[in-house]
Amino acid sequence: MSNVPEAGNMAPDFEAKNQDGKSIKLSDFRGKHVILYFYPKDDTPGCTAEACNLRDNYEDLKKEGFEVIGVSSDSAASHQKFIAKYDLPFQLVADEDKSVHEKYGTWVEKNMYGRKYMGTNRNTFVIDPEGKLVKVFKKVQSKSHSEQIREALANL
Repeated sequence: MSNVPEAGNMAPDFEAKNQDGKSIKLSDFRGKHVILYFYPKDDTPGCTAEACNLRDNYEDLKKEGFEVIGVSSDSAASHQKFIAKYDLPFQLVADEDKSVHEKYGTWVEKNMYGRKYMGTNRNTFVIDPEGKLVKVFKKVQSKSHSEQIREALANL
């Protein structure tokens, strides 16, 4: 069973490379709300729908004080192509060693058509300016994820 951090806990800090090979740390974003979303694979239908929904609402999210960071186990080069193809305005973490996934409990055994394999659970973590988890989404609505986040936060 995965050890997904729960709302109310501090978000696990991490240091990882983004799409440009630049090292980023979650703690670099203190003072901002962060939407940290984990997704399985660049340029696949559900992941593209989720990224484009966040892209389309990015300016509004920024105005509300949010920074968006995507995480997958894809390479930086794959992330660069994904960002260029869909004009994504936010950073993507290239978590090839799965270290960030491990901290967030999102690298899990999956089962499709009876075949077991390891993969990314599509989860989103909303983190407050002090670094505390305020909301954890385990059932992400790819096509309307920004709205899902806003709705949940309005009810906190």
